[in-house]
Amino acid sequence: MASLRDIKTRITSTQKTKQITKAMHMVSASKLSKAEEFAKAFDPYSNKIKEVVTSIAGSGQDADHPMLQTREVKKTAYFVIASDRGLAGAFNSGVLRKVYRTIQDRHQSNDEFAVIVVGRMARDFFQKRGIPILHEITGLSDQPNFADVKDLTSETVQLFIDGEIDELVIFYNHFVSAISQEVTSKKLLPLTDLQDEASGSSKSMYEYEPNQQEILNVLLPQYAESLIFGALLDSKASEHAARMTAMQNATDNADELISDLSLQYNRARQAAITQEITEIVSGAAALE
Repeated sequence: MASLRDIKTRITSTQKTKQITKAMHMVSASKLSKAEEFAKAFDPYSNKIKEVVTSIAGSGQDADHPMLQTREVKKTAYFVIASDRGLAGAFNSGVLRKVYRTIQDRHQSNDEFAVIVVGRMARDFFQKRGIPILHEITGLSDQPNFADVKDLTSETVQLFIDGEIDELVIFYNHFVSAISQEVTSKKLLPLTDLQDEASGSSKSMYEYEPNQQEILNVLLPQYAESLIFGALLDSKASEHAARMTAMQNATDNADELISDLSLQYNRARQAAITQEITEIVSGAAALE
């Protein structure tokens, strides 16, 4: 049985841990609020550029671009968004498991795929398994700007345009609510769904200068980059929500453990007092 000193030490240690997890919960809650604001502020730009490229792609004109063309898939790139730090529940493990399972199911050789990673947890995961990493970025701020990932997104899109990859699939955690995040995968390139969306939506009237093809050449890469950045903002909100929930659970578990240890301590202390009284009474009786 643990001594009173050991139990008291555990109680003190757990109380200190609780203070840390409670503070981390409050910090994550604040960061989540800001991340949601960032994601919502990006929506108008994302929606408008999608509307324009959809209008051009579905206009029935001769506008054409490699990003709109489906080709034989010889090499697939997986864009994986994770975090730089842990203590976020299943935030990282869920998305990394899904990517790894997809790779095992679809590919027989490392020559058939490569990964592009955001976050140290994803980079370390794939490095340990010998999976080739085309590009990586770590150390992003909690509220990243597009300038922070501009090089990465443009290089990724250019890989497809140059024919070095034939398909781009993104994996990330989609923010549903503060207590729910959903591991999501989407095929970003080629953009084969634009014509379908154009046929099912109301067409806005645009005048193009100099012409549709030149505008498409500029806007399509920007649109693909905006999809990646939008997923990154979505993932950041999910990360803060997951960490907030994980720290709240840790705080609740600490409270429960402190309660159990306090009960154990009081029982042990009562037993020690009873033992002392019994020894005193026994000693007094022996002197009679």
